[in-house]
Amino acid sequence: MSIYQLAGMINEGYQLPPYRAPHHSASAVSLIGGGANPKPGEVTLAHNGVLFLDEMAEFPKRTLDMLRQPLETGEVTISRATSTVTYPAQFILIGAMNPCPCGYLGSRHRYCTCSPKKILAYTNRVSGPIEDRMDILLTLNTVALESESIHSNESSSDIRPRVQAARDIQFARFDSDITNAVVSNEQLSHCCGLNDDQQKMLQQWASQYNWSTRVQMKILRLARTISDLSGHEDISNEAIWEAVTMRRPNSSLGQKRATADH
Repeated sequence: MSIYQLAGMINEGYQLPPYRAPHHSASAVSLIGGGANPKPGEVTLAHNGVLFLDEMAEFPKRTLDMLRQPLETGEVTISRATSTVTYPAQFILIGAMNPCPCGYLGSRHRYCTCSPKKILAYTNRVSGPIEDRMDILLTLNTVALESESIHSNESSSDIRPRVQAARDIQFARFDSDITNAVVSNEQLSHCCGLNDDQQKMLQQWASQYNWSTRVQMKILRLARTISDLSGHEDISNEAIWEAVTMRRPNSSLGQKRATADH
């Protein structure tokens, strides 16, 4: 409520985690915060909630790059000549974008009309440092409406107890109300290390896909959480494979991207 009062806004749903979905035409100030008299931006209004960037590649590249600090530290600092303010910005970032400007790259039903150069320029709007700070990168294919059934999917009420149990495991592991997502790299490595074979596998994949150390730590965090959800005391090989799969590019998109890079 204090954050929304600073922004001069009314938050009628203050009892629920915030959900913010700014348009891709939003300015850097409205997204990050600032102004002559600095006010909280969307990243702060989404604190302890979700920030959804639809058509993420349509946001200005400079604006997206400003997300580095809040994604890394959970806060945003705005400096002006007369003052410096720091606002909280611990949020879940969800971004959605088309695979290319026309939207049909990798489609089984439509032909992509974009040149490799256009595809590269489009995908590069989301810079490598921003991708490095995201836990999961998934390519979603189209699904025929008649083949989709709500009966084959778990409901949120069914998933909730499993998630809460995994969170309780993490609270006990770190002896504090912190989760795998925010614990320090040192503490995570100390409590959730991989065995020699798993470490070698991860290094091989990192070399193949040119993953930074930050990405490897993201995979470790994700694998630990997957194992917690499954009730495994140690990180399983299946959990590492699932975490790695959530970072690898789709084969058709990756092939087209490689052609563009070449």
